Amino acid sequence: MSVQYRPITWTRNKIIYDLALGFGIAAFIILFLRYAPGWLESPRISGPQLRMRAFGTCAFLLLTIVLSIGPLARLDSRFLPLLYNRRHFGVAIFFVGLAHALAVIGWYQAFGPVDRYVALLASNTAVTSWQAFPFEYLGIFALGILFTLAATSHDFWLNFLGAPVWKAIHMSVYVAYAAVIGHIALGVLQAEHSPWLLGLTGISVLLVCGLHIAAGLRERAATDAEAVTDSDGDWVHAAYIGDLPDEGGVTVFLPTGEKAALFRYDGKVSALSNACAHQNGPLAEGRMIDGCVTCPWHGYQYRPEDGCSPAPFTEKVATYRLRRDGDRLLINAIALPPGTPVPPIQLEQSA
Repeated sequence: MSVQYRPITWTRNKIIYDLALGFGIAAFIILFLRYAPGWLESPRISGPQLRMRAFGTCAFLLLTIVLSIGPLARLDSRFLPLLYNRRHFGVAIFFVGLAHALAVIGWYQAFGPVDRYVALLASNTAVTSWQAFPFEYLGIFALGILFTLAATSHDFWLNFLGAPVWKAIHMSVYVAYAAVIGHIALGVLQAEHSPWLLGLTGISVLLVCGLHIAAGLRERAATDAEAVTDSDGDWVHAAYIGDLPDEGGVTVFLPTGEKAALFRYDGKVSALSNACAHQNGPLAEGRMIDGCVTCPWHGYQYRPEDGCSPAPFTEKVATYRLRRDGDRLLINAIALPPGTPVPPIQLEQSA
């Protein structure tokens, strides 16, 4: 990181992001309460039922959006600002989902002689039936996952658990999404037959699955570049020189499954690991500042020639060897140890 690095707090962009998110949630719930009775099966739906539907629908749409941000950012860099603050979306989903759960318990389970939480778990125990499976269990399970993700969203937990473990835990958001789909299919879709409910669920599934498939196919195509082998190891096509942005980077997908960041600066090109040593931030999406590759997430910096942070900082990332073949660059897919110096490729000065 740079000498000017300061711990991330509430930057102007984050404040704008959260204000827009909060306004969007409030606007959706208000509009839903105003217009949804005409779309639902019964226009005489009670106020408490309408509120629980508003919170539930909002949480489902937010979950659809948060699962779409990742592949959208891989398909189009204009979505990257949404990606950098995606954890704020996740925390918002949990609280909206919690509001939905409390509204449901407060209406359906509050008027019997049995404790409302006991009644929630004991009212339907047909766990062996596919069609009559207690959809409440799926909702509780999904909310539990969302709570875990929200509770561990702070950087403390990422540093404490380590990036691989933290990421593995947060990948369970897809399990939560599957549970929410089951919760909807076995719950409201069986109770009501409004086509917009079925359509909304179907569009969500198609959108999330379609975007992930499209992003995966694009990355797979990027790894199918022509391979070249010599006595020094495996070399693959990295990029055409004309496609390299000045003072910026591009992502190179390697056949090893790793990603490298290729940077052009001062008429030279260097390659280093795409994963920032701080929190695995995407270095290729950053830019050169003060002669260093600067991570777009938290400002950690690395010298492009050796992958080392400038003194007094000690972070290091792996580096890669490059060689030139006409108007393109080849990269050796075998990463060198973090902090290994590699002579940059010298380019002709641009006219």
